[in-house]
Amino acid sequence: MKPKIELFNDHFQNFKRYAIPKAQLVIADIPYNIGNNAYASSPEWYKDGDNKNGESKKANATFFNTDVDFRVAEFMHFCSHMLIKEPKKTGKAPAMIVFCSFQQMQMVVDYGKRYGFNNYYPLVFIKKSSSQVLKANMKIVGACEYAVVLYRDKLPKFNNDGRMVMNWFKWETDNGYPKIHPTQKPIPVLKRLIEIFTDVGDVVIDPCAGSGSTLRSAMELNRSAYGFEIMKDMYKQAKEQMIDHAEISLLSLWGEK
Repeated sequence: MKPKIELFNDHFQNFKRYAIPKAQLVIADIPYNIGNNAYASSPEWYKDGDNKNGESKKANATFFNTDVDFRVAEFMHFCSHMLIKEPKKTGKAPAMIVFCSFQQMQMVVDYGKRYGFNNYYPLVFIKKSSSQVLKANMKIVGACEYAVVLYRDKLPKFNNDGRMVMNWFKWETDNGYPKIHPTQKPIPVLKRLIEIFTDVGDVVIDPCAGSGSTLRSAMELNRSAYGFEIMKDMYKQAKEQMIDHAEISLLSLWGEK
């Protein structure tokens, strides 16, 4: 059966107008709020990646327009409303996964508690290399991504055939998918998380959809997914390159012609 996939060119605060179902899992990559310092340790700050060529258009640029005043309280309010209520049966509770910078992790935990997410555990994703080449003289450079799993009271749904999962994952990439967003999360990583915290037929929501990679991941795993992206150009690319194109190739998997 074909899952329901919808990407809206709108702010997640306007969710009521779309009457979308509540989710088993919310996944979001929130803006880092680092403003115009986004490319500070990346060679992209310079033309052709070489500081001898002078600064590029990305010097003093943000990743996205919302990367200055993203309102975490509004985001948490949305998530608390759009996750399903904790069922009486154990092992079925919902969760949310928030990708963020290391410096934001405690802030995410603190805001989560204000909105009923009383429990959490951190996740670390290990990369094979670092993009912080301009900080190489520091000897220690960033080669990790971070996220926080938040849940209310009951432990969330957890699918791993009784096997233990560490709080670190390999940052597995797949270049077979379109690269649309500068901070786009790899689909193999997202699929692994969705497989753990949801079942086939569950609903996944991404309030900050960006490239649409979360929706694509859910689609390939036969989960329904809904996302919001306020930037029109980003929405258009995600819809055309990440979602619509995939729906055509997946019709046979869903048993449709």
